[in-house]
Amino acid sequence: MAGALSAMIAAAFSGGGSSGYTIVQTFTATSTWTCPTGVTEVEYLVVAGGGGGGSTTGGGGGAGGFRTGTAALVSANTDYVITVGAAGTAGSGFNSAGSVGGNGGTSSIVGGTSPSPFASPGIVSAGGGGGGAFNQSNGKNGGSGGGGAYDAYPNGGSGNTPNQPSAGGNGAPAVSYQGFNGGNNGSVSQLGSGGGGGAGGVGSNGSGNTGGNGGPGQASTITGSSVTYAGGGAGGGNPGGSGGSGIGGNGAYNPTGAGSGATNTGSGGGGTRNNGDSGSATGGAGGSGIVILKYTVASQTVFTFKGTTTWTCPTGVTSVDYLVVAGGGGAGGQQGGGGGAGGFIAGSSLSISAGTEYTVTVGGGGAGGVSGAGSTNGTSGSQSIFSSITAAGGGGGGKNNTNGLAGGSGGGGGHQSPGISTGGAGNTPSVSPSQGNNGGDSNASAPNYYAGGGGGAGGVGQNGSPNNGNGGTAQTSAISGSTIYYAGGGGAGSRGGTAGLGGGTSTTANKGGGGNGSASGAGSAGTANTGGGGGAGAFAFDGGAGGSGIVIIKINQ
Repeated sequence: MAGALSAMIAAAFSGGGSSGYTIVQTFTATSTWTCPTGVTEVEYLVVAGGGGGGSTTGGGGGAGGFRTGTAALVSANTDYVITVGAAGTAGSGFNSAGSVGGNGGTSSIVGGTSPSPFASPGIVSAGGGGGGAFNQSNGKNGGSGGGGAYDAYPNGGSGNTPNQPSAGGNGAPAVSYQGFNGGNNGSVSQLGSGGGGGAGGVGSNGSGNTGGNGGPGQASTITGSSVTYAGGGAGGGNPGGSGGSGIGGNGAYNPTGAGSGATNTGSGGGGTRNNGDSGSATGGAGGSGIVILKYTVASQTVFTFKGTTTWTCPTGVTSVDYLVVAGGGGAGGQQGGGGGAGGFIAGSSLSISAGTEYTVTVGGGGAGGVSGAGSTNGTSGSQSIFSSITAAGGGGGGKNNTNGLAGGSGGGGGHQSPGISTGGAGNTPSVSPSQGNNGGDSNASAPNYYAGGGGGAGGVGQNGSPNNGNGGTAQTSAISGSTIYYAGGGGAGSRGGTAGLGGGTSTTANKGGGGNGSASGAGSAGTANTGGGGGAGAFAFDGGAGGSGIVIIKINQ
């Protein structure tokens, strides 16, 4: 998971000693969880995004589906894709131009093999149904259904769509459904719209001109405290109803008063009723979803982060060993230089403080440059950060007739004639020990005008002579328990002769994710979660993107 990818993972630890540490990881954006060594089962909570409230006497949004369970089998060192559902959009507009609230996004955990419940298709919670709208639609189906609207579309949407059970645990019961139906409009001649369904009960019907309340949510103690999720949004009316469990959005009577579902609870947004016969009436947006995992680890455990997170230091832990690799640079277009590798910084016994929340940033790889009359440099990669350690993104490779960019390792210079395009400086900004190396220079020798390779964490990018430059060599780390190569430079592109090799080698395992250059097509991208630079393409082709970075820590207690 790269770049601006925004996964929020909060880790809470307790215990220690022979019983290990209990870890609660909370994901508030899509990410990847890598199962640590020694972990064989987890407890989980998966709540989808809540539906948005409808406009113009609209129904409340349904809550996102709520599914939880315990003793779910997992496999060490396996990646599990965590998807966190987005909030459903609010309905807007007036009368016939009004709109239904949008359904919330799906949340899920997918990975591993049977008999794990996460094996494809995995544990999937459906987004909450959008609230209905006057002259537009009934409430939508979803994890919980959206509330019905006034007049011709009075019916609430069906919850538990599709039909999925919740295995229960951590204070939540084992049930055969993930949510409840939305409420109906009370009467065709009255203006109170239905509330959206919640994980704990149906949305209320509208009563006269009063909007129905949102269905109640469901509490869970998976984090160590009782927290309620997935309340339904209230229907619009005069007055509007109340959101379910205080986390669903309240309904409203005027154009601006509908409440949104609480963020990262999967609750529905409130519907709204217009005030008069003109103007606009906007519902409330749903609340985004959430995924939580709980499990136990031993001391000396290694944690691998492939997306941006936060991590809370456990009681009793005072230091970590670490590897921080930034995103690799993209290669330049039009027989450009190879992309520079992301900065590589490794060390041991970094002091950390118990109870402190550390932001872990994992840098994305830079985009490859394009070819043609509007050719561009490769984009530099993004930095990776843990605590006080910051690795700089790899420099982008230069396009034709252009120098490479500086970075953790520098990008290679693009082909040029006459003259030379220089490689970008590595170890920029400067740290000790060095985080990377310079990119290679181009060579103006006719007829091929060789480009330079991107710098790597283990060596400089090769200059473009007598062939197009190889990427700089990678660097190794054994923090994960195996010796792995990271941060190889991208190979240069070719218009004749031999294209540059990523990481300066043809051995895939030793490339450090550096992409190969090409003599006949587009360059190869750097490998994800290695910080490898992108390989450059042939004369009329695009450069490859850099590989995303990675952060790995090992607790020392």
